[in-house]
Amino acid sequence: MALTKEKMEAWLRRILGVDKVTMGLLDYIAGIPRVKDLTDVPAGTPVLVRGDLDCKPGAKVGEGDIRLRSMKETLLLGRDRGWIQVIFGHIGRDPQLSLEKVWKRLSEIMECEIVFIRDWFAPETLKIRQEVVDAIKAAKPGDIILLENTRKYDIERVLWKAKPADIPNLVEKLTNVANEFAEKIAKVYVHEAFSAGSLDTSSVVVTAAMEKVALGEYAYGEFSGPLADCLNAQLVISSGLKIDKLDDLEAMISRGKIRWVFTAGSLAMGLIKAAYQLDGKDFCIGVAEDPAHKDQPYYIPPERIEQAKKMIASGRAQGIQFVMPVDFVLQDGRVATTLSPGDQQFDVGPATSELFERKIGEFLDWAKTLKEPAVAFHNGVFGKFEDPKFENGTRRFMAQLKRMKDAGVRVYVGGGEGGTALEKYGQPDWVTHNFTAGGTVLNALGSEPVPFLVALHMAANKK
Repeated sequence: MALTKEKMEAWLRRILGVDKVTMGLLDYIAGIPRVKDLTDVPAGTPVLVRGDLDCKPGAKVGEGDIRLRSMKETLLLGRDRGWIQVIFGHIGRDPQLSLEKVWKRLSEIMECEIVFIRDWFAPETLKIRQEVVDAIKAAKPGDIILLENTRKYDIERVLWKAKPADIPNLVEKLTNVANEFAEKIAKVYVHEAFSAGSLDTSSVVVTAAMEKVALGEYAYGEFSGPLADCLNAQLVISSGLKIDKLDDLEAMISRGKIRWVFTAGSLAMGLIKAAYQLDGKDFCIGVAEDPAHKDQPYYIPPERIEQAKKMIASGRAQGIQFVMPVDFVLQDGRVATTLSPGDQQFDVGPATSELFERKIGEFLDWAKTLKEPAVAFHNGVFGKFEDPKFENGTRRFMAQLKRMKDAGVRVYVGGGEGGTALEKYGQPDWVTHNFTAGGTVLNALGSEPVPFLVALHMAANKK
């Protein structure tokens, strides 16, 4: 039965957070099938696979293609069952980017010929092109088809900046698109794109018209294993340029497990100012608090300081230790313990690195008193680490991750820039697990649910 506009409107209200449902990560996972459970899907059935295609393959297999390799188990399972798998997904944010290199690398990884369809959607009519229908009809059981970059088409990006008030204007278009996928391509959908945390139509709308949905084996394993373990973290290291990470940190703390919080970057600047004000003093955080810079990502508005004050006050009452920088590397390379109105911090200073190392030692002593191994979660970098002048704080702290793991702590790195720093300054075995998708991990552990999990759960539990 075709999806109705009424159902799509209700769907979009959930996706855009108008109608909120309070559910934890494990509740979502428990309500979504995994691909290996789709045992009643017969050979020859077309299956849509939302793939983790956003990567830059290097010269040979194993270089820059970890996301493609993460899909292999699911794609092999589908091939063994004789499904005709139609993979779609994005690369980057530029609509002009192509999956040409991804197609060639995925063919190498799967050791088979994959059909690549470059122009598969008609944006003027919102229809799937006949070439796709013909390719599926011509395919044999076990064949794989890859569609060009979904973000090539505006409809894929229509929810990125959508507000609840926009829903009535989007319903008809998105209903038609979802029904086109179900009618022309497949009614079975597998999500094997762990990193696809944006509000892409392919991730959060197409599922509405599907008869069966499932999580791919890799995505299911990440959520049910390492991410589930991160929910129990007693120590979190959180840093970054944008103060909105404060929401994620607040959500992590609210679970009641965290006892140690290490911070750096703009997040730390907001927390430092809040801590000073709680103690009846003040601390200048430079341009980060100057309204003239309010259009910049590092700007911290007064309401965020108030939010940080409440979080620190509540955390202190729970016995949480907040470990924050005591010196900073400024824009001109100076190391200072205070900032002037025109200053901006770009890294933590050497005294902060020493403080962090000492406090990690205290954490390890505390961890010895636990009955089970402690868990630590690290996200972000300490400064503008891509510039050698501001990399020392991040580089130096990587050794602390190894120190914790060597002491028996389960250490998780949340992908993104933190994962890049580990690759640059450390070794993979310095931590228990390094995620391949920073945004998805923060959503899963933070204040907002992962959009594609919301969509999959709704699709799997239709009434």
